[in-house]
Amino acid sequence: MRRSIAVALLAVAAIATNSFAVVQARIGGKITDSMTKAPIPNATILVVSAKDAPHKFKQEVKAAKDGTYGIYLLDGTMFYDWTWSAPGYKPYTDTFRLDLSKPNVRDIELDPANATAAAAPATAQAPKVDPTVAAFNEGASLANQGKVDEAIAKIEQAVAAKPDLAAGYEALGRLYLRQKNYPKAIENANKAVAIDPDASDMYAVLYDAYTATGQKDKAAEVKPKMPANPGMLFNDAAKLINSGKDAEAEPLLKQAIAADDTFARAYYELGMLDVRLGKNADAKTNLQKYIDLDPKGKDVSTAKEMLKYVQ
Repeated sequence: MRRSIAVALLAVAAIATNSFAVVQARIGGKITDSMTKAPIPNATILVVSAKDAPHKFKQEVKAAKDGTYGIYLLDGTMFYDWTWSAPGYKPYTDTFRLDLSKPNVRDIELDPANATAAAAPATAQAPKVDPTVAAFNEGASLANQGKVDEAIAKIEQAVAAKPDLAAGYEALGRLYLRQKNYPKAIENANKAVAIDPDASDMYAVLYDAYTATGQKDKAAEVKPKMPANPGMLFNDAAKLINSGKDAEAEPLLKQAIAADDTFARAYYELGMLDVRLGKNADAKTNLQKYIDLDPKGKDVSTAKEMLKYVQ
């Protein structure tokens, strides 16, 4: 009886995987100090479902030491309230819905909390502002407001004046990708990594732009250089599972979990895959982890039933 139930539940799991892949969305970017332009290490991004969203959601994510962050949402169809914050800085908030058709990029500049107070004793003459820096800052501000064309014009002005401005080419790579101007995105992302080989997030820009323009060989070449992307790894695994290639999907799911150990859905799919591969002990561990991380998840009842089967 249990084995019959298990077979039926596995069929449900395959359908669930397909539906997840459709609505999942991701966003990434870099959080920097608005005055120094230095990355803010360990900043926090709080994502909460907006007031009229169909269901409740709340997640807090830490940015990396270099200020970069990446967030993967299981339901990309909802509006969310976003708050970027860090100790000693004024938080930045916005409400919006991610675009499911392309990568979402939001580079955020946070103002120091004491910026106003520090500016008060302005009896001394204000230091001169480098016009290149001013153009870049204005472009970044326009980008944060969603004014992509204006932002590109300003940042192009900045890199024309300072051709070794890696941050400028990084910003242009992301902005041109947002515009679906893939040749320009490729050109600027390549300039960024040529100047700063540590600009690893540019490989994600290159991968998406090469893929969109049908340059499969070049996309495959840059893919291993990309930062670990749990959502992309999961979706690649989902495709393999749907093609009956469980053994090939297994390492991808494990990599997704290694990149984000709170990725509940990945634990569920890995647990179900373990059941199909006869790895009952691993299935028990992964399905229980899914339940612990998402006790109200849509597949909790399935996971609990499968736990009975693998005892």
